[in-house]
Amino acid sequence: MGKTIRFGVSLDSDLLHKFDKLCDDRSYQTRSEAIRDLIRKALVEREWEDAEGELAGTLTLVYDHHSSGLTQKLTEIQHDAHDVIQTTMHIHLDHHNCLEVIVLKGDAVTIKNLGQKLISTKGVKHGELALTTTGKDLI
Repeated sequence: MGKTIRFGVSLDSDLLHKFDKLCDDRSYQTRSEAIRDLIRKALVEREWEDAEGELAGTLTLVYDHHSSGLTQKLTEIQHDAHDVIQTTMHIHLDHHNCLEVIVLKGDAVTIKNLGQKLISTKGVKHGELALTTTGKDLI
């Protein structure tokens, strides 16, 4: 971990007031910790936007399990990508709808392609891929 450096930031007073409210709403003890989190978030977003290297993430799917052949198709796709799937959780939302959360870790391009393939499978009502870092390069 590097040496802590102090620096100044100039902000419009209205923007600072909104930032202070955000810090309070999210229980930050100091502005510095909130700014550090914002910087880390921007670095993580940049990392997965560049889509290189190893990433982690979650894929959330909502689908009707009664949809013809859908469950089997989703299972086949996941088995083909077993090397990046860490675990899955399947929840019955009601008699027809299921929520599936898939935890992923591996090559960025592979994860993004898998996410798109599962989300675009006919019968999936909603899907969202949330990528993050493995944390190796974050301070």
